[in-house]
Amino acid sequence: MKDTYKISVAGLERELPLCSISEDLKIAAFVILGDVELTSACASELIKKIPEHDLMITAEAKGIPLIHEMARQMGVNKYLVARKAEKLYMQEPINVEVQSITTARKQTLYIDRNDATLLRGKRVVIIDDVISTGESIFAVEKLVKMSGGTVVGKAAILAEGDAKFREDIIYLEYLPLFNREGEVIED
Repeated sequence: MKDTYKISVAGLERELPLCSISEDLKIAAFVILGDVELTSACASELIKKIPEHDLMITAEAKGIPLIHEMARQMGVNKYLVARKAEKLYMQEPINVEVQSITTARKQTLYIDRNDATLLRGKRVVIIDDVISTGESIFAVEKLVKMSGGTVVGKAAILAEGDAKFREDIIYLEYLPLFNREGEVIED
């Protein structure tokens, strides 16, 4: 039984642990948190692929180092983060619910009035580490639209499972799903 999967992305290789999400299905855990080399390399490659935009946004948490590094490399001083909890500093927050494949329960994403104002009339690119079911991206897209922004791109390092067939996303590499033995499930 295999318990890891080797992936090559942005010229780097990583060995990803396989994690069960049901009795018959495993996913490879791709975590960029703390991996400066991988985050930097992936940011550089994604920058080459994203369309012209005014602002970038991501959902908390694993997209944060990626969007930060992309902004740094582009010389941009602002990006937005949809938070997973309402914070005390938020004024008149707006929110949407999301059910992600990597989260056991429904979550709510929030942005405050100031972020919503920044999004109004802007061309926005949504950034994430992995797109699987697309629920997180959809929730962030809904926040952007509720704020009067226009989503011009949705980008991630990896497209997992059926996400590779989506024509509305930009990604660097494909990440397969795995059966209970750790073998790749063929599409």
